[in-house]
Amino acid sequence: MSVLLLVRHGQASFGAKNYDALSEVGHEQSRVLGAALRERGVVPDLVVRGGMRRHEETAAGLVEGLGAEISCEVDKGWDEFDFEHVVEVHKPLYRNTALMIADLARTLRPKQAFQEVFEEATRRWTSGEWDDEYDESFPAFQERVVAALERARELLALHRTVAVVSSGGPIAMAVTTLLGAEAAGLGGGATSTAHVAATFGALNRVAVNTAVTKVLSGRRGLTLSTYNEHAHLEGDRRPLTYR
Repeated sequence: MSVLLLVRHGQASFGAKNYDALSEVGHEQSRVLGAALRERGVVPDLVVRGGMRRHEETAAGLVEGLGAEISCEVDKGWDEFDFEHVVEVHKPLYRNTALMIADLARTLRPKQAFQEVFEEATRRWTSGEWDDEYDESFPAFQERVVAALERARELLALHRTVAVVSSGGPIAMAVTTLLGAEAAGLGGGATSTAHVAATFGALNRVAVNTAVTKVLSGRRGLTLSTYNEHAHLEGDRRPLTYR
């Protein structure tokens, strides 16, 4: 049986000029995860990463922590959805970064305030009612992730353990698919679409930076084993972050 490890990237730089770069904590999280996997004897034969900077830097820290030479491939199918665009469609004021920062600062709790806006915007995006307003609709995002998951499954025919470094959104969608909640598998319709959106939202909301989701590949295909496991951060909870 082969194993697919879906790794969420380390903490990015919220509020900084370049969000996509890892914060100092994000770099630390990535190395800590690699070292924890090494201690458990879990060394991937291959690392696949999305095409974003935070994926690249997380993969580098992971490999550094593992202390091994591991081949790395890029699959942009694992890139995060454009959450900034999703938020801006919901709240046009936030197209201006300075106005967004000022608006969030007035709440005296900018990170929590942004999270609330993010969840509202994501619910709108996943509802299916305004698909034509987005550069990538929720169904298109789902299709992209399902295709990336299939490519990862094919790699497992060649490797015993593959680690994929991605983001909370694609991992949540992959898990939604594996749980059988995807609309296509349920025959489509309003109920299945709502189920997909609700499952995706619930999973994405609790994603921890550098958490690991374990998927087993066997004769029955891919099977979810664990989701969002982050024991490597629980000894010292200082680097445990969600955004």
